[in-house]
Amino acid sequence: MHKLGRGSRDKVQQFMAITGASEKVALQALKASDWHLEGAFDYFYSQPQISVTNSWQLEDLYNRYKEHDADMIMVEGTSQLCNDLLVDPQDVVMLVISWHMKAATMCEFTRQEFIDGLQSIGVDSIEKLREKLPSLRAEIKDDQKFCEIYNFAFAWAREKGQKSLALETAIGMWRLLFAERHWPLIDHWCQFVQVRHNKAISRDTWSQLLEFVKTIDPQLSNYDEEGAWPYLIDEFVEYLTENDCVQLKK
Repeated sequence: MHKLGRGSRDKVQQFMAITGASEKVALQALKASDWHLEGAFDYFYSQPQISVTNSWQLEDLYNRYKEHDADMIMVEGTSQLCNDLLVDPQDVVMLVISWHMKAATMCEFTRQEFIDGLQSIGVDSIEKLREKLPSLRAEIKDDQKFCEIYNFAFAWAREKGQKSLALETAIGMWRLLFAERHWPLIDHWCQFVQVRHNKAISRDTWSQLLEFVKTIDPQLSNYDEEGAWPYLIDEFVEYLTENDCVQLKK
């Protein structure tokens, strides 16, 4: 909000004070109404996914899962949240929820992440969030959202203080994400990085694989050996052809 002018900041604060909405929702409503407060209120109260959330209920919900001695939802609270949602902690929908919350770390949520995230989803109770699970799970089938969730997952799954993603963690995340996209080469890729790479995964490698999956068909018919692919991708293609996984067309 520091990038806004003083007048705009004041309107955001006014909007938040009157509606109890988060800063994110306030900005969304004000932008939609060209920064007219009255129009922003009309927009806010006409949006069921925004107006259904009750800030007091969200606070109570957060307090149900946060640590007793810390202002943070940690592993135990996240596990309880999964139990209440009737989902496995490794269900991809928990990744989608974490993406909505802009969570910095896997299995952890700050107060702001948790409350702002549920407001953006448009729920203020476990029952409402449970009803949303099918639509949240379906978001990963949307190409643009999948790319955003995929890129989000790298930092989210990384150990604190580390720049790279541990290999086993990366493999687990790839299997989780690409199972939803039915990429037929996922098993070969995971085996390849274990046998030939066998070290932590950098952000570049993480991003490059997504680009490869998006642009190259599984039979490699449009793969250009003279293209500007990074070395690891070229090595993967060699691995596929050497092991007769695919027949590269000349």
